Amino acid sequence: MIRMFLVIALSLAIALGASWIISLPGNVTIEAFGYQMQPGLGLTVFGLILLMLLTIFVWAILRRIFGIPALFSRAAAKRKHNRGVDALSNAIIALQTGDPAKAKQLAREARVKLNGNSAAQLLEAQASVKLGNWNDAREQYRDMIANPDTAVAALTGLYEQARQQGREDAALKFAQKAVTLAPKLEWANEAVFNDLTKNEQFEDALEHLTNMPSSRADRAKIKRLDGVLRTAIAKRDEESDPDKAIQFANDALKRIPEFVPAALIAARIYINRGEVRKTSGLLRRVWRADPHPHIAMLYANAQPGASAVERLKRTKSLVAETTNNLEAQIVLATAAIEAHEWDLARAALQQYVDDNPTQAVCALMAQIEQGQTGDQGKARAWLGRAITAASEKSWIADGISSDEWEPTSPLTGKLDAFEWKAPQRAMSKQSAATANSGTSKDVKDEVAAISSDAKSPETDRTAPQ
Repeated sequence: MIRMFLVIALSLAIALGASWIISLPGNVTIEAFGYQMQPGLGLTVFGLILLMLLTIFVWAILRRIFGIPALFSRAAAKRKHNRGVDALSNAIIALQTGDPAKAKQLAREARVKLNGNSAAQLLEAQASVKLGNWNDAREQYRDMIANPDTAVAALTGLYEQARQQGREDAALKFAQKAVTLAPKLEWANEAVFNDLTKNEQFEDALEHLTNMPSSRADRAKIKRLDGVLRTAIAKRDEESDPDKAIQFANDALKRIPEFVPAALIAARIYINRGEVRKTSGLLRRVWRADPHPHIAMLYANAQPGASAVERLKRTKSLVAETTNNLEAQIVLATAAIEAHEWDLARAALQQYVDDNPTQAVCALMAQIEQGQTGDQGKARAWLGRAITAASEKSWIADGISSDEWEPTSPLTGKLDAFEWKAPQRAMSKQSAATANSGTSKDVKDEVAAISSDAKSPETDRTAPQ
């Protein structure tokens, strides 16, 4: 209803305007080809307006007629573009479903129909990689590097290809180039960082880590890696440059307050400087957060020249701050044995001897039986149990154990790979039988051997023969 009212109103307005124009007073004299006309002014204006509208209408018709070839051309181009898009979509599906040959064919078709589309070229290169056509893929990627819009994608492909072929040096170069083009690129930054740590270029790795962009979610991870790198530098320079080492160790503890390796390095340097109070305060603080046996052992020996009784006293004061901690009780029992406090050593281990005792517990019980009662039979019985008992915790990375923490894995070079945990221990029946039947060795020798193994567990440890 409203639309009809508007149409009627518009028609009336046009009619009113036309009648007003026609009724304009005055005449116009027109002379042409020997003829003379004197139409009214209004009629002349109205005629001109009609002539203009007619001219526009005729021109529109002629333009449409002459534009028919271009219209057909655009329609053909659109159909070609649509076929190219379809080919590109089907190529993606084919590559995802495990048909790289079809994906490569469709990607090439898409490139032709889409005038060298970058996505189609990238897809063709990926399909070539899947097919093992390394040279074709490399050429595709190198062509894409020349285009700033596709350079990073090309470097990503070249990096993955180089890694699959085992060309680590080439992969690193591609990652470094990608970092220069896109400083926030995660995989490239990670690749450069891993190479620096693998080659123990810890200062450069720390600088690279500082300049790496990180999200709020990654801040905790970056902070830990920063602390680990500083600990690595401190460990490396502990003997050659203790001043630098103590600075980096303390900086590491600011980032990871409970990090045992950094605390041990700092404590050893303080001990060498004769700063026993600083050593004790630092070790006690870290012990409360992480009661690590190495912390307790270093705390007991923080006072140079201390007797076994004095070391036991220090150990008791530290261990008293923890409850139900096996490793703490093992350290206490070890100190008690050294001080010949047999009852205290036995009491420390009492709650652990009946419930699957570990290797260290069995070895220490053998020492207690040997030292307190002299009972060779009980000592050997504990040695027999030690052979098949669970191993003690040690620093382990990629199945390799170490007496001390190391910043990188010796197998993969990965940073912060070492964890304090019990190794998987396999043992043959033959070695167990030999250990249980052997009588030629003195019990003390066997106890010492197993005790040494218990303190420094190895993944490939075998029973003493």
